[in-house]
Amino acid sequence: MSFPKNFLWGGATAANQCEGAYDEDGKGLSIQDVLPQGFKVITDGPTPDNLKLKGIDYYHRYREDIALFAEMGFKVYRFSIAWSRIFPTGEEAAANEAGLKFYDKVIDECLKYGMEPLVTISHYETPLALAKKYDGWRSRKMIELYLKYCETLFTRYKGKVKYWITFNEINSILHQPFMSGAILTPKEKLSKQDLYQAIHHELVASARAVKLAHEIDPNYQVGAMILAVTIYPLTSNPDDMIKVMELNDDYYLFSDIQARGEYPYFTKRLFAAENIHLDITTEDLEDLKHTVDFVSFSYYSSNCASADPAKGEPSGSNMTPGLKRNPYSKVTEWGWQIDPQGLRYTLNRLYARYQKPLFIAENGLGANDVLIPDGKGGMTVEDDYRIKYMNDHLVQVEKAIEDGVEVMGYTAWGCIDLISCATAEIKKRYGMIYVDLNTDGTGTLARYKKKSFDWYKKVIETNGECLD
Repeated sequence: MSFPKNFLWGGATAANQCEGAYDEDGKGLSIQDVLPQGFKVITDGPTPDNLKLKGIDYYHRYREDIALFAEMGFKVYRFSIAWSRIFPTGEEAAANEAGLKFYDKVIDECLKYGMEPLVTISHYETPLALAKKYDGWRSRKMIELYLKYCETLFTRYKGKVKYWITFNEINSILHQPFMSGAILTPKEKLSKQDLYQAIHHELVASARAVKLAHEIDPNYQVGAMILAVTIYPLTSNPDDMIKVMELNDDYYLFSDIQARGEYPYFTKRLFAAENIHLDITTEDLEDLKHTVDFVSFSYYSSNCASADPAKGEPSGSNMTPGLKRNPYSKVTEWGWQIDPQGLRYTLNRLYARYQKPLFIAENGLGANDVLIPDGKGGMTVEDDYRIKYMNDHLVQVEKAIEDGVEVMGYTAWGCIDLISCATAEIKKRYGMIYVDLNTDGTGTLARYKKKSFDWYKKVIETNGECLD
């Protein structure tokens, strides 16, 4: 067995990390515009050091970039729509036509090349006004506003977009409540009661979006998307295994509700232990039964966990500071552990649990690439390390397919260099296309094909047969 003939090969980006043009054509401020250093919030407004305001100028160069994606042979392109381009404050009576027209052009450009658009409706880009007025998803009002936004998109792009994702890495709200949930209350002051009420509001909104999408177009395929933090016990001590079980339950809560349509059994104990009493209506419970068509996830690395915080070496990653480093895994420059087999494990684990098609929405290697002459009068990056990372992970995807897992597709993150979500810098590059931009904002913004560009093109051409 190998990759299915209809396997959706492609790449992924996010509006806030590539578009720039943060104040053009009626766009309102988003929460990303006050995150100039990654996770640190500066609510006074955009500051000049926020590289996301400029992005890689995709807003003006999308045709050039999508043409490069098509040259690689993409079957699908996952991108997000910036909510505040469509509803600048989130509460306008009518959508911003200039914002919709921009995505008209992006989608049409994809279709011109026979490339399926996969649209993420909310990718850490909530209008800042909603964070300030409602404290983000802590308010039930957000459900109504999100559904209005969804209806606008579903109606506008009917017949053009087939695949949708409701929320990017929805479970990341546990760690980054502002970036993920637009919650301005500082994390250390946010009660578990308020956090899980916000989570409930998002999950209800996601389920209602699925229902709405299917009403508008029965052909729509709507997916959940979770941050897949694959965790192993640090030791064979049963206490470590229980710790892993508890951590996994934190994430399963999100995918269980979206894929199974109800709160999982283990939340009773969780809510009792934390004295959480959610406002859940009868209508909410009915709406949650509208489950997703597929489950997508991001996978970059794995970590270990220990019941004893004093044991083990810290993971070294700013994304998983409470977890431990696996002594059997190599690590990236940013402390992320490289574990291709963890992807096969994750695919099997999710498929066994949900029996729904899976989509790998993000996977890739962030590295400090160096641009060098290519010997042909141009420039390139000899990123063999990225080729090895992607090759080894895709081999494990193929093994999971051989295991019997139904995998729909794979969108490499990010197919072109982007501004980092976690650190708001450019030097942590993921793309197969190099963008001439420095963290201080200098650079020509010219695009150059890396060695991995031609490698990935061959992978797609051969439907994975060239993998080692």
